[in-house]
Amino acid sequence: MPDSNSTCDSPLPPLALEAIRLFNAGEYHAQHELLEDVCRAEPDPVRDVYQGVLQVGLAYYHIVEGNRRGALKMFKRAERWLAPLPTFCQGINIAQLREDAAKARDAVLRLKDGELDQFDRALLQPVKLVAPP
Repeated sequence: MPDSNSTCDSPLPPLALEAIRLFNAGEYHAQHELLEDVCRAEPDPVRDVYQGVLQVGLAYYHIVEGNRRGALKMFKRAERWLAPLPTFCQGINIAQLREDAAKARDAVLRLKDGELDQFDRALLQPVKLVAPP
């Protein structure tokens, strides 16, 4: 888990920032590709942050594509990566991301297979960044 006194206090690397821009633009598959690259290049535990964002983005991608089972699988993986993280890390509001992902997951759970066209896309919330102090 990233240490809030070390890597969590550092800014997002440029490639991760671009991936979050793509995520927030609804380009969920493209954000996944960039964050995979960031994860491979990051030797520190802060890569867990990138993994968590990546998995939420893939869950959203599966929702848009109508793949309920895939979305639920990615939400489960995202929860595993995000749960131990601090409230904020590298300028990302992790607590808000966890909350937004949980709301979207719960909405998917209420729908049956073949009903994702009824999913409220307003629940596909962007990654919220916080301004440095």
